[in-house]
Amino acid sequence: MPQIANDFVSFLLIIYIVVVGIQLLYLFVFHLRLFFHKAKDTQSNNLPPISVVICARNEEDNLFKYLPKIAEQDYPNFEIVIINDQSVDNSKYIILTYQKKYPNIKYIELERNKHRQFGKKLPLTVGIKGAKNELIVVTDADCYPSSNQWLKLLAKNYNAKKQIILGYSPYVKTKGLLNKLIRFDTSHIAITYLSFAKTALPYMGVGRNMAYSKQLFENVGGFKKHYHITSGDDDLFIKEAANRKNITIELDEDSFVYSQPKTTFKDWINQKHRHFTTAPEYKLINKMFLGIFPLTLFLMYITLFILLFNTKWYAFVLTVFGIRLLFYWVVNGLLLKKLHQKDLILFYPIWEIVYAIVMPFIYYSNRGTKRNKW
Repeated sequence: MPQIANDFVSFLLIIYIVVVGIQLLYLFVFHLRLFFHKAKDTQSNNLPPISVVICARNEEDNLFKYLPKIAEQDYPNFEIVIINDQSVDNSKYIILTYQKKYPNIKYIELERNKHRQFGKKLPLTVGIKGAKNELIVVTDADCYPSSNQWLKLLAKNYNAKKQIILGYSPYVKTKGLLNKLIRFDTSHIAITYLSFAKTALPYMGVGRNMAYSKQLFENVGGFKKHYHITSGDDDLFIKEAANRKNITIELDEDSFVYSQPKTTFKDWINQKHRHFTTAPEYKLINKMFLGIFPLTLFLMYITLFILLFNTKWYAFVLTVFGIRLLFYWVVNGLLLKKLHQKDLILFYPIWEIVYAIVMPFIYYSNRGTKRNKW
């Protein structure tokens, strides 16, 4: 029996060392590369014309507050294409009123149709096809850019080779633990998809802040291959359109696009459920790399907990854990600072543990659930 126990402890120790090693490799290959990202000092003399495409459904309040922040961008040549998708509120009249002040607003209305399910892909396709310019910037009606330099910062990355630009879209900081968890989740996702794009493994973007060429959209057939899935106008499009050479990122704080977070756990979990519906459609290699982090994190904490009961390896196990914790805390803390989430740095280890517990629960509770809203 003692021999079996020793063999079991040795087996767990090997697993522990391997998963911690994988965690550190993951950190250095992906996250650290993002930390050292520097924007190219590109001249903005020849900025291309832009079409900002916004889909809106019953967004009268947000359109009233945020549309001027987009219309008043410091950019020489751009239009705003707004698709009013079956709204029953005053969205139409707010848009048309603003159109008198901002003539570069183009209004498209989709009338109510009981035979069409709600979803963003059809109105977004209509807006892109109706746009007059080649460079398309997409965002949502409930979002606002952090500065009037947003379009310039995205556009300066665009050229014949770089046809997709991924931006960052944080949530507004408010009081409460839920808000911190939402912002930690959003930051973690951003660090992952932006670092994967830097490492030539692009798999998603966020439709609140990204840009791509109209020709590229048409070349891949728009959303045709995944139209049956309600979500995916951003991540599944990136799956189809992006490759290691045609994508870049923008991380200047003046290019951030903010939106209001959910205020109840129920609403946030429903939102996460909707987002998770696209995950099975990712490329196999992306799913493998994305699965490495949560799997090794789970195994690390399980083996750590068991090994701490073995006094022989107590000091060694804690030392290895401390090294891993230090590197993750420092690198991700610096990235959180870069993403303007400094208040999450102090308790990063706690948020990481909470995240490791909550996310699998939300993901697996979503299996077999169908979502029809956007």
